Amino acid sequence: MARPDDEEGPAAAPGHPLAKGYLPVLRGAPDGEARAEPHGGPEAEHGGPGPGPAIAAAPDGGARGPLAAEEETQARLLPADGGEDGPVPRRSARTALSPRRFAVLLVFSAYSLVNAFHWIQYSIISNVFEGFYGVSALHVNWLSMVYMLAYVPLIFPATWLLDTRGLRLTALLGSGLNCLGSWVKCGSVRPHLFWVTMLGQSLCSVAQVFILGLPSRIASVWFGPKEVSTACATAVLGNQLGAAVGFLLPPVLVPNTQNDTDLLVYNINTMFYGTAFISTFLFFLTAIVFTEKPLLPPSQAQAALRDSPPVEYSYKISIWNLFRNIPFVLLLLSYGIMTGAFYSVSTLLNQMILTYYEGEEVNAGRIGLTLVVAGMVGSILCGLWLDYTKTYKQTTLIVYILSFVGMLIFTFTLDLQYISVVFVTGGILGFFMTGYLPLGFEFAVEITYPESEGTSSGLLNAAAQIFGIWFTLAQGKLMSDYDPMAGNIFLCAWMFLGIILTALIKSDLRRHNINMGLTNGDIKAVTVDSLMDQKPRVVMLSKQSESSL
Repeated sequence: MARPDDEEGPAAAPGHPLAKGYLPVLRGAPDGEARAEPHGGPEAEHGGPGPGPAIAAAPDGGARGPLAAEEETQARLLPADGGEDGPVPRRSARTALSPRRFAVLLVFSAYSLVNAFHWIQYSIISNVFEGFYGVSALHVNWLSMVYMLAYVPLIFPATWLLDTRGLRLTALLGSGLNCLGSWVKCGSVRPHLFWVTMLGQSLCSVAQVFILGLPSRIASVWFGPKEVSTACATAVLGNQLGAAVGFLLPPVLVPNTQNDTDLLVYNINTMFYGTAFISTFLFFLTAIVFTEKPLLPPSQAQAALRDSPPVEYSYKISIWNLFRNIPFVLLLLSYGIMTGAFYSVSTLLNQMILTYYEGEEVNAGRIGLTLVVAGMVGSILCGLWLDYTKTYKQTTLIVYILSFVGMLIFTFTLDLQYISVVFVTGGILGFFMTGYLPLGFEFAVEITYPESEGTSSGLLNAAAQIFGIWFTLAQGKLMSDYDPMAGNIFLCAWMFLGIILTALIKSDLRRHNINMGLTNGDIKAVTVDSLMDQKPRVVMLSKQSESSL
């Protein structure tokens, strides 16, 4: 049973106008006018008994009669004082937290885990698949890079689908394509069927497009303001855990037995069929558990968005607004650099380790596991820290700097011939580099509110895929022509640029201000249908939002 969220912000007493607050605008009132209820209710100024139904003014000045509930207000963000500068409290809406949110988060994290496992399961034992299919290292690298390649052109239709058709359909597509790709792979375990395994991996890469953009949307739609960052970090955690399992299990399930082809076929079948059965089970769970949204909004920010008429939303305008938002563009580039570097390191980790530690395929997987598990701890700690402090820019910048330091340490200790040192440095690198991922999502939602979370996170992931492909190809070329140190120094240089870009981001916590009942004072919204103008109007939040339109 849902419980009220009594920590959403200050509530306004019914029937009391706020000096700098927000008053309901009656349907039919002229532009810029709002009727405030006097103290004690709408009849109090005439000596009436107290609170009662709202009365609309007829065009001739007389009373039109009680308004229906759905007609009473079409815009709820009109300042009573005409929009003076300075923070203003906002009328609180009823909010509640649904217990179902934990099931939604768990199921999403589970099928996101399987999708990430698909991504890394080839590259961590690249030498095994090179020998089995008789292909080059670049062919096997493309089994990982196809995830990045598919994301870039498909992110725009995927985010459009999320914003217009909703969370449930997007979740079903992600889980369903994941399941389909798993079964296609089961038919590829023959040395001449590399193209079939590429087809199955391509289907899983398309599923990823409907998965990576959901953590911030699920957190915002289902979780309250004091748990939203932790929920987003937990959703991202599922994908990270999948990468960790992908580093750990394939070297164990499919050891290098090139001299025994029948045993190798059996081992690959075991991995592929096991993944397919799990993916099918999770698809049915997704169909059962996922609903579009809870009955009541979990936060004041979500309540304000629900109050906005659907006709106001334009996907193209939302994309345009985001690209004209300078802080978001800076975050887009810095996030792409950091996450692209992580993708490149993950894809080429096996080749890096085997260059200096021959025959250590299993330990290469364990180092990858260490990197990701440390990052999972970092993600959760960063999410908890953000929920507690709301210091988005400071935390993001500090974690970025520490990731750069971790990359330098990893680079210059990789060739010391002590593999235990690589475990330690890999853990330090993963703690900060992977811990950064949910920070970028949540920071983007804050500085772009009320734009769709799916759109902002989708663009962040698209940037990450573009940088990931570029970094993987460039680092792989440097490794083959020189050595792994050259490729890692290349990444370090780009991460230093990312630090500079992050430092330039202006922090404007719009969603947090709404949840606390505070805005910039110039928030304005007008009636959707007024007697003066029947055209739909757009709700605009803050001076920065207005200037970006």
